[in-house]
Amino acid sequence: MTMEKLTASQVRTLFLFEHLDDAQVTWLVEHGHVERRAAGTPILTEGEPATCFFVLLEGTVALRRNVGGELVETNRTDHRGSYFGATQAYLEADIGSKTNYQMTVDSITDTVMFQLPADEFGPMVREWFPMAMHLLEGLFLGMQNNQRVLGQRERLLALGSLSAGLTHELNNPAAAAVRATAALRERVAGMRHKLAMLASGAIDPATLPSLVLLQENAVERVAKAPKLGPMQASDREDEVADWLEERGISGGWDLAPTLVAGGLDVEWLREAIEPCPGASIEAAVRWIAYTVETESLMNEIEDATTRVSTLVGAAKQYSQMDRAPFQVVDVHELLDSTLVMLNNKLGAGIEVVRSYDRSLPLISGYAAELNQVWTNLIDNAIAAMSGKGTLTIRTALDDGCAVVEITDTGTGIPAEIKERIFEPFFTTKAVGEGTGLGLDITWRIIVNKHHGDVRVDSVPGKTTFHIRIPLNPLKAQ
Repeated sequence: MTMEKLTASQVRTLFLFEHLDDAQVTWLVEHGHVERRAAGTPILTEGEPATCFFVLLEGTVALRRNVGGELVETNRTDHRGSYFGATQAYLEADIGSKTNYQMTVDSITDTVMFQLPADEFGPMVREWFPMAMHLLEGLFLGMQNNQRVLGQRERLLALGSLSAGLTHELNNPAAAAVRATAALRERVAGMRHKLAMLASGAIDPATLPSLVLLQENAVERVAKAPKLGPMQASDREDEVADWLEERGISGGWDLAPTLVAGGLDVEWLREAIEPCPGASIEAAVRWIAYTVETESLMNEIEDATTRVSTLVGAAKQYSQMDRAPFQVVDVHELLDSTLVMLNNKLGAGIEVVRSYDRSLPLISGYAAELNQVWTNLIDNAIAAMSGKGTLTIRTALDDGCAVVEITDTGTGIPAEIKERIFEPFFTTKAVGEGTGLGLDITWRIIVNKHHGDVRVDSVPGKTTFHIRIPLNPLKAQ
C-alpha cells in the first residue's frame, strides 16, 4: 500500500518547518506521510504509547485532558500547522521523557494531518538542533526537579502536621500514666503500712482471712463497675458517706468517691463488712478503699499504656515502617490508621461515620502512598468543614475494584474551579497554607501508579471524592 506523501514545497508551507534547509525538508518528505480521519473519530488517546507526531493540514481537532475521570476540552483548533501527539519525542529517554500521550485528540471535522514516527523524528531533531536540545532538556529537567522538590515539601509539611498531632495525642495518655503511677506508689506504701500493723498485732490476725476475701470480692466489683452519670454518682457517694458516718468511720466523705467509683454501694458494704467485729469495721473499710483505689489506678495505667501502644501501632501502620513498598493491604486498616493520625485535627466538632464493607477483599498496592491519598482527602475535608460537620468514609466492592468514598458536609467546590482542582499548584487555600500539590499527588498515586480513578461530586453541604482502585493494579495495566 502506497502512503500519501507531501512535496517539499508543501512541507515548507508549515510554519514549524519553514526555516529548515533542503536536506532537512527532504528527510521530512521521505519519513512522513499524510493521514486522514473522518469527523468524530479519535486521533490519539491520553495514556497510550506516544508513537506519532502530528501536524494539522486541514480540519478541526479538539484536545482533551482526563480530569477527575471526565474528559475536559482544553483547546479546539483549525489552525493549519498546529501540532500534537509525541511532542516530547526529542527528549533523551534517560532523563525521564514522557513515553505516553499527554492528552486525547479527536477529529471534530474530516481531518488531514502530516504524521511522523516519533522514534525517527525525535533523534533527528536532536541531531539538527543540538544547542536547542540542551536548553529544552535543561528547562524540562528544571521543571521536573522543581515539582519533585515541592512534592517532597508537601509530604514533609503533612508529616510535620501529623507529627505535631501525634505528639499531642501521645502526651495525654503518657501524662495520665505518670500521674496514676505516682498515686499508685503512695497507695502501695499505704498497703505496706497495713501489713506493718498486722505484724505488730494492731490488727487482729483472725480477721485477715475475712479481709482477704473482702479484697477479692472488691476487685471483682471494680472490674464490673458500671459507668455512672455525675448526678447518679453524687447520690451514691452521699449514701455511702452517710452510711460510713453512722458507723463512726472518720473521713467517710473522702472514702465514698473511691468506693463508688469501684462499683461498691451501701448494699454491698452492708453485706460484706457488717459481719466483721465492731472494732474491725473501719480497718476493713479502709483496706477495701486501698484495694479499690490501687485496682482503679492499675486500670488507668493499663488504659493509658494501651492508648499509647495503639497510637504507636497506628503510626507504624500509617508510615508502613519496615514493610515492603508494594504489598497486599487491608484498605480499612489504612483508613483507620490515617484517622488516628488526624484525630487531633478532627476535634470534637466533626463526627466521623465509618460505613465499611467488611467483605471487601485485600488489595495489592503501595500502602504508604495510599495513606498519603487518604491524608490529603481527609485533611481537605476537615478544612472545608471549618471544625464542624460530618465526615463519612464508605467502602465497597464494584466490578473488580475497591471503592473508597470520602464525603464531607463542608462548603463544597465551586463549579468554576471544579475542573482545575487536580492541576499542579492550584489551590484555594491562603498563601502559606497549601502548595496546591495535594490533589495532584492524589491523582498521580491513584491513576498513574495504581491504574485507578478519582472523581468528585460537589454541591454546597456535600462533597464526595470517589476513589476506585483495582484489586490487583498490575493486572489493570
